[in-house]
Amino acid sequence: MSSPHIRQSDASVQRIMLHVLLALAPGIAAYVWKVGAGILVNLAIASATALIAEALVLRLRKRPIAITVSDGSALVTAWLIALALPSIVPWWLTMIAALVAIAGAKHLYGGIGQNPFNPAMIAYCTAIVAYPALMSQWPAIGNTDFATQLQLILGGSREIDGITGATALDAMRTGLRNHAEVHAILASNAFGLAGGRGWEWIAAGYLAGGVFLLATRIIDWRLPFGFIVGMGVTAGIFWLIAPERFPSPLFHLASGGAMLAAFFIVTDPVTSASTPRGKLIFAAGIGVIAWFVRTFGAYPEGIAFGVLLMNICVPLIDRNTQPPVFGLRKETPP
Repeated sequence: MSSPHIRQSDASVQRIMLHVLLALAPGIAAYVWKVGAGILVNLAIASATALIAEALVLRLRKRPIAITVSDGSALVTAWLIALALPSIVPWWLTMIAALVAIAGAKHLYGGIGQNPFNPAMIAYCTAIVAYPALMSQWPAIGNTDFATQLQLILGGSREIDGITGATALDAMRTGLRNHAEVHAILASNAFGLAGGRGWEWIAAGYLAGGVFLLATRIIDWRLPFGFIVGMGVTAGIFWLIAPERFPSPLFHLASGGAMLAAFFIVTDPVTSASTPRGKLIFAAGIGVIAWFVRTFGAYPEGIAFGVLLMNICVPLIDRNTQPPVFGLRKETPP
């Protein structure tokens, strides 16, 4: 019989990954509705590549293939990669990203549970550093049909000025610092927070999935809370100081991959901090770094860089936030 302070759990890797995949469904549905069905093609490409790469690497490592592949971890990584990349990137870039994540960031360190860095974010950073032009081509909301998206994904001509549009973060980074202009962007068909017609619907889908993961206790509330507070408070301070230059916290939390990161990326149990206080510090640090990269950096989205930088800090965070052993008084270091 377990001790009273030990809670029984039926959690398994397969069960957890299945819940995460189900939780991503509302965000994916909103993505298809608002951006187009091209994302489904990328999800299929990333999934097939990740599963094949996982099987091949396991075979080379002489590890059991069927059990490990069926745990769902490769699928979760693949879906996060596909959702992080623009939905009209060519098929080969999605494949490269999935290969980097599975063969490099995951199995190079020993497989699931051993990798110190988030594989999906390693893949994203690789793609955006190696192919910045392709990673900046996002389809305009409501202006790209599935046939056109499929043609672009499969290698069609990329003379696509007429069907792509700047994201809100792109617009902010390239000089739209006037508050009235940012408000006009948010009120447009692409980013209309008030009208509910753009990317904020996708963010709401991820938020709904995140609430499901919290309700089923798959993720710890401290991680999404810390990220949202870290990004929101930082954005709020600068917005209050200079609202004509810096967009509001709502702008940042509803734009880009903020909600995807808060509930599905920052919460990775392998690469995040493990202590209660450490989780808050880890997640808040990602939010703060992401805001600074978005606002002052060379890239419109800084979440992946924030995740990887805070992954480096996890051992230090965990070491300095360990709670005292039950029944013992914490000693002050000399």
